[in-house]
Amino acid sequence: MKQSVIKNGLILSAFAMVTSGLIGFTYFGTQDQIAHQQQQKLQAILNAIIEPSSYTNAIANNCALLSSAEYLGTKEPQHIYRALNNDQPTAVAIETTAPDGYSGKIQLVVGLTQDADGNVVISGVRVLDHKETPGLGDKIDLRVNDWVLSFAGKIFNTDSAPRFAVKKDGGNFDQFTGATISPRAVVNAVKRSALYYQEHKDDIFAAPNACSLSTTTLSEAN
Repeated sequence: MKQSVIKNGLILSAFAMVTSGLIGFTYFGTQDQIAHQQQQKLQAILNAIIEPSSYTNAIANNCALLSSAEYLGTKEPQHIYRALNNDQPTAVAIETTAPDGYSGKIQLVVGLTQDADGNVVISGVRVLDHKETPGLGDKIDLRVNDWVLSFAGKIFNTDSAPRFAVKKDGGNFDQFTGATISPRAVVNAVKRSALYYQEHKDDIFAAPNACSLSTTTLSEAN
């Protein structure tokens, strides 16, 4: 009986070792592929909100890691991807948080540049993560509705700032029937991001690089 127990224990131990080895082999064999796919998704998101022809650097590998609870919606550091054209700053993609969504925080990324007059221009916005109500607030998500595309090309300056609000609040952006809180939260987050870029552009481009070839952010490339 004792020998049988020992034998079975050895068999189970051997099985566990083999299984662990296979899991480890699979992980190390696929992690490079997974990282590559995540990097491609990250690049695709950045290219969707920043015109690819406007920069010459590897934007996915060049970012600042900065925090501002006032402007970026959280005390946690946020990644800000920096676009350069022959080493000259051209645009940014700012990760930001709308803390006041209907069902909690809304994570998004905002593409920003400047026109010849120095005005901040919204080049694109994408919602990365949310828990808004299906059929109502989830229309902030491009996979559900194209509402978020309405930000592209909008100019932000002193004159336009009051109109960066949903129509119910006297602004230019549509709200959804039966759901105002979700779009209001996104519009306000975009406005705060534009303000942050306007006031901290030099700090953003002067900050040390917090990204590398092996770094994937934007919520693990969504």
